Order: sequence, then C-alpha cells, then structure tokens
Amino acid sequence: MEWLFVSLASMLAGFVDAIVGGGGLILVPAIFAAFPHAPPATLLGTGKSASVWGTTMSAWQYGRRVRIPWAALTPAIVISFAGSFAGAWAVTVISSDFLRKLLPVVLVLVLAYTLLKKDMGRNHAPRFAGRAETLVACTIGLVIGFYDGFFGPGTGSFFVFLFVRLLGYDFLNASVSAKLLNIATNVAAIVLFSLKGHVWWHFALPLALANVMGSMLGTYMALRHGTGFVRSIFILVVSVLILKTGYDAFLR
Repeated sequence: MEWLFVSLASMLAGFVDAIVGGGGLILVPAIFAAFPHAPPATLLGTGKSASVWGTTMSAWQYGRRVRIPWAALTPAIVISFAGSFAGAWAVTVISSDFLRKLLPVVLVLVLAYTLLKKDMGRNHAPRFAGRAETLVACTIGLVIGFYDGFFGPGTGSFFVFLFVRLLGYDFLNASVSAKLLNIATNVAAIVLFSLKGHVWWHFALPLALANVMGSMLGTYMALRHGTGFVRSIFILVVSVLILKTGYDAFLR
C-alpha cells in the first residue's frame, strides 16, 4: 500500500509544483512517512528523480503558451546547476542546521512583502533586457541553486519571488522561469544521489508518472486562471512553508 499512498502524494505534489513550486512540501514528508527506516538520502534521491519529470512536463506545457526569455535563462540554467552541485558538496563539510531557524523568518518576510505589495507580480513588466537581465537571472540561479543543493525547502517559491521582485515578471512568467532553473538544480542533485546509489529507480517510475499527471492538471489550471490564481497559490504555499519550517525549527 505504500506505493499507492506515495503515488497519490506525488500526484498532488505535481499539481502544486506546476503552479508555483513547493511540491516537495507534500512528497518529501509522504515518502519519509511511508518508509521511515530507509536512508534519508535514498528517499530524497527517489523523490527528486520522480518530481523532476513533472517539473519538466510543466515547463514544456508553459513553453507552448508563454514566451520564455531563453537568452537570459539559458546561462542561468547552467549557473543554477553549478550552484546546486556546489551547495550539495558544501553540505558535506558544513552543517546546514543554522538555516533551520533562519528559514521561517525569511519566509515570513517574503509573505509579508507579497501581501503588502498587492500589485506585485500582477503585470508582466521586465525591468531589464539583454546582458542586465541575464546577469540578474544568473545571480538568482547561483544563489538559490546553491541553497537548493545545501538545504532545499522552498526553492521553487524563492525562485518565483525573486523573478517577480528583481526582474519585474508577473507570477505566471516567473513560475515558468522558476521551473527551468529548478529542473537544473534537481538534475544536479539527482546526479549526486545516483552516483552514490541513493535512488530507488523501480519506485521512482510510478511516482514520476503520478507526478506528471498532477503537473499537467496544475499547468492547465494556471494557464486557464492566470496570474491572480498563481499569486494566490504562491501565498498559500509560502504560508504552509512557514508553518512547516517553523515547526521543524522550534517545536520538533
């Protein structure tokens, strides 16, 4: 029954992740609950090996309807991959425990800023073009990519927030861009987990199929209902992230 429970969780995770990121909030706790005695690295590797397919499908669907600034994002994707790889290496020599208490505080600031700036992310008005846009996108990719490899929770939401706040994208376009960079950070982690034998490939397949199904539905909903819908889901996901990370940091 474990595979059925986790597959349903993977489908829901794909749905949420396709809209605004944060699917890990659902899939990671579910897979840890289903297999409490398995090595954490194996569970994380298996989860990422499944969710990356849903993220890829979502990015492809968005790409058919939303103009993607490839000139700026292509180098940012490469930088995100390198940043994630560096973060994953850094966590082997530096403890990430200090981030557990800092993360909910940062998320509260992100949520407060989003709520106060009611028009933020409603209109797509890029602030930069050419090299300037590429430089900012690469900086976002490096910083959040490193964070994803080093710690991870909320990576998709941070990508979306920074694309909205720094580059002037609306929430829908920011979500598309976040998907592409998030694929790169996930692939970097999967490479590391795979090299160390921390992926249950036979289990990742049904999870991936379920994740793709959820992702297709989430992408359809986001494209159908637009930026306001994506912004609402963003606020919901960040709120849940605050509760989850706050509990892990101060109450567990």
